[in-house]
Amino acid sequence: MTTPWLEDARALQSKTVAFRRDIHQHPELGLNLPRTTAAVRTALQGLDVDIVQGTSNSGLIVTLKGDPAGATILLRGDMDALPMDEDTDVPFKSRIPGAMHACGHDAHTAMLVSAVHLMHAHRDRLAGTVKFMFQPGEEGDFGARHMIEDGLLDLAPAPTAAFAIHISPNIPSGVIASKPGAFMAAPDQIAISIKGQGGHASTPHLARDPIPVAAEMVMALQALVARRIDAFDPVVLTIAKIEAGTTHNVIPESAHMLGTLRSFSERARAKAHEGIRRIVTKIAEAHEMEGHVEITAGYPVTVNNAAFVERVRGVTSALLGEKGYRDMPSPVMGAEDWSYVLQRLPGCMVFLGVAPPEVKPAHAHSCHSNRMVMDEDAMAHGVALHAAIAEEYLASAR
Repeated sequence: MTTPWLEDARALQSKTVAFRRDIHQHPELGLNLPRTTAAVRTALQGLDVDIVQGTSNSGLIVTLKGDPAGATILLRGDMDALPMDEDTDVPFKSRIPGAMHACGHDAHTAMLVSAVHLMHAHRDRLAGTVKFMFQPGEEGDFGARHMIEDGLLDLAPAPTAAFAIHISPNIPSGVIASKPGAFMAAPDQIAISIKGQGGHASTPHLARDPIPVAAEMVMALQALVARRIDAFDPVVLTIAKIEAGTTHNVIPESAHMLGTLRSFSERARAKAHEGIRRIVTKIAEAHEMEGHVEITAGYPVTVNNAAFVERVRGVTSALLGEKGYRDMPSPVMGAEDWSYVLQRLPGCMVFLGVAPPEVKPAHAHSCHSNRMVMDEDAMAHGVALHAAIAEEYLASAR
């Protein structure tokens, strides 16, 4: 059942690569991606599919109708880039200053476009309907939630399962990896401000210096993680920015810090939130200062349906061989707004390895690196897996 999908996906490889390189050179940020969306529409011209766009963003739902009595599966590719300059030497590097496809969303979109073509050419093999979710705004803009709020997932026939692929340069090329349960973390943003009293650097006793207080808070926050959070329900807390002061001989009035909290359960998340607020306010009070915390909640934990992961394992092994699938020993602390879809539908996300052939996966530049590159040959595996999962799920749901 699965082998022809891989052969046909490889036959489409030149088009998959060309599409990926085109949008790689023209990355767009956020929820509104006019060029990328237009490129998807152009690539699908002439196919017998329905295309609906959301009212609040550039998200598209492309529907390939099959047996009306059958089930419906949703497949997703995100389309937005990151706000960073590219520092690679590939001939198709970004032409847009301050924007780069450093997280592989160009590959996700290209694979999904080719998957539409692949399944359209073999509609007779599909015992139901396939919906393709081309999503903007994954990089912190809640694009999946916006598409859900626009009602795009409720359009008849509504999907009954969902599947997504995310590339990873740190996994061997062409290998699929996943796990049941918690797959990716919930990310929260932490903003801390400390208000003291400015003064001359030579007389700190006449001022209230927020800088050593900020340093004390950073160390106390790390102790919170190590000593107050269950090691078997872990969190990661990183203070990534500290800002204070103007020159060498002035004690500033205030200090500001930014950081991120990653967690895999609401229990650990809530305990960390409580601890962060307590540490900031109490340490500030101990030094006769004011401490304030603002925690901005990010995406929920991405949780894979265990039964669907087993389905993917079986399909992948048939498609790519027994070594084509790897069990992940633990989740990753990155985050995904695919979590909103998996709260509504049974399904899962998998990683597709795209490590460059000349680099050991552990040494490859990871997603979100300004030097991230990928093995494009692996995209054929992603295209074929989209089709194979859709075929197997629709057949089993009859």
